[in-house]
Amino acid sequence: MDIHGVAPLLQVYDMPTAIQFYRDVLGFTVWSSSEPGDDCNWCGLRLHGAEVMLNTAYEADQRPAAADPARVATHEDTCLFFGCRDLDAAYQHLHANGVILQPPKVAPYGMKQLWFKDPDGYGLCFQWPANQKTQDEWEKAYGIEAKAGV
Repeated sequence: MDIHGVAPLLQVYDMPTAIQFYRDVLGFTVWSSSEPGDDCNWCGLRLHGAEVMLNTAYEADQRPAAADPARVATHEDTCLFFGCRDLDAAYQHLHANGVILQPPKVAPYGMKQLWFKDPDGYGLCFQWPANQKTQDEWEKAYGIEAKAGV
């Protein structure tokens, strides 16, 4: 099989809010949508080869006044992991944009990680190997140029 990439589909309560978070805060680009503008029913977003698709959880005429807490609670089971080399800069950027999060830390298995949630409660984790050997392997595997001076 000749498979390329993966694009998880997330069901969102408020599409404009979700698009603004992924596009304006995280830096993704909307590459396709079901309708023009942020108030669409589906969109695909892309950033450096990472892809996410967003779909409205409700038809416009059936959307409740507020997100269903029981439905949002099920989002605890979903977390998207993204490679991100400069986690300290990512932390500063996200914090400056009002995202609730703690500074990055190294997990017992050797990954430096930055955990937070999107507006719909889906978990997001930016991570990068904490040791140089694994960093070099990742840079080679993903076609990323090594940092100057490293």
